[in-house]
Amino acid sequence: FGAASGGRRAGMAVGLAGLFLESHPDPANAKCDGPSALPLAKLEQFLTQIKAIDDLVKSFDELDTEN
Repeated sequence: FGAASGGRRAGMAVGLAGLFLESHPDPANAKCDGPSALPLAKLEQFLTQIKAIDDLVKSFDELDTEN
């Protein structure tokens, strides 16, 4: 996924509860937003990675930084 998905991964790592992304079978030939679309063939792998990151982040207890 290269650098194009780094922001999405970072978002999940800080605990975001949602994700918006575009996917297309052939991003190079999409009528719009092709450069920002994830190839459809990569979607399942990407979501699996994002889910693993989300599960890891949510497995930690909240850190009390007040005291």
